[in-house]
Amino acid sequence: MSIEVRRLSKTYGSFQALDDVSLTVATGELVALLGPSGSGKTTLLRAIAGLETADPGSGPILFHDEDVGERPVGDRGVGFVFQHYALFRHMTVFDNVAFGLVVRPRRVRPPKEVIREKVTSLLRLVQIEGLAGRYPHQLSGGQRQRVALARALAIEPRVLLLDEPFGALDAKVRQELRRWLRRLHDEIHVTSVFVTHDQEEAFEVADRVVVMHRGRIEQVGTADEVFEHPASPFVMDFLGNVNVFHGRVAGGRASLGGLELSYPDYPHDDAKPATAYVRPHELEISRFSRGDGTLRAEVVRIHTAGSAVKVELAAPPLGVGVRVELAQDRFRELGLRVGDRVFVSPKQARVFVQDYQI
Repeated sequence: MSIEVRRLSKTYGSFQALDDVSLTVATGELVALLGPSGSGKTTLLRAIAGLETADPGSGPILFHDEDVGERPVGDRGVGFVFQHYALFRHMTVFDNVAFGLVVRPRRVRPPKEVIREKVTSLLRLVQIEGLAGRYPHQLSGGQRQRVALARALAIEPRVLLLDEPFGALDAKVRQELRRWLRRLHDEIHVTSVFVTHDQEEAFEVADRVVVMHRGRIEQVGTADEVFEHPASPFVMDFLGNVNVFHGRVAGGRASLGGLELSYPDYPHDDAKPATAYVRPHELEISRFSRGDGTLRAEVVRIHTAGSAVKVELAAPPLGVGVRVELAQDRFRELGLRVGDRVFVSPKQARVFVQDYQI
């Protein structure tokens, strides 16, 4: 069951939550809507579900080429998982999962034995079969989220939509559940869309990532495509910590506060403002200068905990601090100490010829 959204807009008063958004999700695909708060990702998810009504004149919402934009929520065949579970506190785990089947009209309601068999199978699928008789307050956060997912799957949805499904959980449980969700999706292959503001979560779980900003889609692609080839300064900045160097480009060169880089994409003589983005692991520290592509700097702080050593530098030519991540063996090889004078150079830099301020 594919999903297609065409030129969807949604306003709340003077606020433009969605601005002419178009997106296609292939059958059996797991797609992440990634972006900061206010980017429109949850509004888009709720519009697909039928929980929000698009502005007049917006294009259709299609499930497998069938327009469902005018259908109420209950007729779209959507399974929806909320961030805060939305379980019925007075019902057991079994009854929560069975709810969507039990409330169906009598003419289409499955027999009790069929419901029992289906719920038992789902509890086994989400690995909580031993908790059928418990109530939500007797469960951990991770267990409650599994119940919510089993309840969404019980109605055999055409599509599965998840709104920050792990946002209310602690970091360790989130890591365990997102790996489990990926394995579960590989088993059931239901077309799924989930909302997150966590880059690592989106990259680990999704087949494709949709980066959103101010009600628009900035970029769509696989994790590698989005991370390695960001389409805009916003995408580059949003996907992790970056060092930002401001300067100008002209004649195939970028001049960035004392750092000179080759930039053949702009061979013209008329200078234009430019901004370069360099991730901390894309910078190299050395004891000796390597020419124009090297900056003088001083080590001001070192953090050795973790798989990579984080080094903070002061670079007077730039007037800003610079963050570098080194492998442990490289750090030991350099023998760095606070106060050392060093030289830093980018192994890779992404230059955008446009005005952009963090």
